[in-house]
Amino acid sequence: MTSCTGSSDTALEWLTISLLPGVGGATLCRLARRYSTPCSLARQVGSDPDISPRLVRILTDPDLLATAKKRAGQQLELLKRNHIALTCHDGPDYPSRLCTLADFPVLLFYRGDISRLEHPAVALVGSRAATGYGRDVAYRLAGDLARRGITVVSGVAAGIDGAAHSGALSAGGFTAGVLGCGLDVVYPRAHKKLYQEIVDKGVLLSEYPCGTRPDGFRFPARNRIISGLVQGIVVVEATLRSGSLITARLALDQGREVFAVPGRVDSVKSAGTHRLLQEGAHLVQSADDIVRELGLAGYPVDSDSPPAPGPDDAVTGDGQRILDCLDVYPVDIDTIMRVSGLDMPRVLDLLLQLELQGLVRQRPGQLYERVMLT
Repeated sequence: MTSCTGSSDTALEWLTISLLPGVGGATLCRLARRYSTPCSLARQVGSDPDISPRLVRILTDPDLLATAKKRAGQQLELLKRNHIALTCHDGPDYPSRLCTLADFPVLLFYRGDISRLEHPAVALVGSRAATGYGRDVAYRLAGDLARRGITVVSGVAAGIDGAAHSGALSAGGFTAGVLGCGLDVVYPRAHKKLYQEIVDKGVLLSEYPCGTRPDGFRFPARNRIISGLVQGIVVVEATLRSGSLITARLALDQGREVFAVPGRVDSVKSAGTHRLLQEGAHLVQSADDIVRELGLAGYPVDSDSPPAPGPDDAVTGDGQRILDCLDVYPVDIDTIMRVSGLDMPRVLDLLLQLELQGLVRQRPGQLYERVMLT
């Protein structure tokens, strides 16, 4: 191993260790807890009876260390090429809230202003296959929180995550996205523009080096970072098997407050949030419910920042009457006609116009739902 002469060198040393075979995130965290620096590890691990002989061999094998060091050098080149910074758990720029986690990420790769993660922060998470209602709530909650100077944290996934990031950005606020892949990997591809907006006006984070693919098993691990960065987590919309419920459980284990947004009682997309409410999560109807419970009510709304706009703000007249019929969940043509008071030709004409504007989406069975622009 190379000499340890500062926090950046220390991060490089931990990166080298992380690239050894058989050293995953959990093992790296255990080693970082046991040894103050990689140099201490190098000096002491060979005589440590609590470290398995197999792991000792890996950590002290000259050939394996040389290969890992070479890979670390290649990784540094990738980081420079992609304008990505690297910090470790004892670095000055490492988010302090993560240090309280039992399984903190030893390494963090980031793009953007990581210092803002020391400010009050709230996570908004939920289903990838979200309804228009869920995306709308996430967008507006995020905007209202952002205008109070509260950092909005989410996972940059489709659905609720994307709506939350977009709502915060549209309100002129700060948002942090935590990835389950390398920062040079855009996932989902449709969020390429959102990635860049978060980098420009917020921060993107990952515990994974460049080139790491978005394999499914990485996302539950990613979720502990989302909940670890914040004081409270809001589950906006989730089924009973949603990964967002894992994030909520992690938040409870970490001593964070858990909030949930109610939906329709017959909606499977809200069954998970209803379960959380039954188990004692705080019910959310507005951002005020969140800031009050977290003791952040002293953070004023930025009056110079415009309210987070809804996608239908420019729609008026009969078009708005149609959107009002689709206020929560998709409905059929007969219901739209009955509620709006408009005849069939007018309803079909308006639905087509709204579809072309991207405000309405048709579902199988001639059901229509409102689309939240993110």
